[in-house]
Amino acid sequence: MRGPEPNKPLVRLEGVSKHFGEGETRVDALREVSLEVFPRQVVALLGPSGSGKTTLLNIIGCILDPSVGSMELDGELVLRDGEWQRGDLRRLRLDKIGFIFQFHNLLPFLDATDNVAVVLQLAGVDITAARKRAGELLNDLEVGHRRQAMPAKLSGGEAQRVAIARALANSPRIILADEPTAALDSKRAGIVMDFLRKLAVERDAAVIAVTHDEKIFDRFDHIFQLRDGRLEQA
Repeated sequence: MRGPEPNKPLVRLEGVSKHFGEGETRVDALREVSLEVFPRQVVALLGPSGSGKTTLLNIIGCILDPSVGSMELDGELVLRDGEWQRGDLRRLRLDKIGFIFQFHNLLPFLDATDNVAVVLQLAGVDITAARKRAGELLNDLEVGHRRQAMPAKLSGGEAQRVAIARALANSPRIILADEPTAALDSKRAGIVMDFLRKLAVERDAAVIAVTHDEKIFDRFDHIFQLRDGRLEQA
């Protein structure tokens, strides 16, 4: 733990479960998961393939419907007894949540700068300010020299850092990352995690990362383990 924590969690889950199918084909991906993540915390979710890590991340990101449970994000009750309490989940994601995926998913017809700036434009920022902010983020992640490159011309590590810049463009307070450093060497992985730590501290944000990358384990405040859909502190 690094320093004092505010009393109010940014992410709070209570009794969240998710199953797929029914009867003999039913699979319980998550079983009564309860979790609190506070501002300025960077936490990891570990577990073998099929343990429920990505399912949990997608529920926190309001992408996947849970079967039961409740959830608060940034003080707002968004899920109660398995039912969404907010109609416009897209706007919630745009305003409060930044997603970093294992695969960069950059738009192939936009250069690096515009792949980041487009998120800001969707939020109503004018193109000049959006491109300026994009350039700053790309510089912070040491990929500013590739700002005019198209995705097909970027290395895997460069594309991943552009995708991370895109995820952070709207200054989200909740950052969800699925294997964010898988395509990066030790040095670049450290740069990315240190940058996420800096953002968490400066913006009172929370970072939740699914990872198997042992070289970044020392960057986390807490490490949680998922086993057969159940959450345990490692």
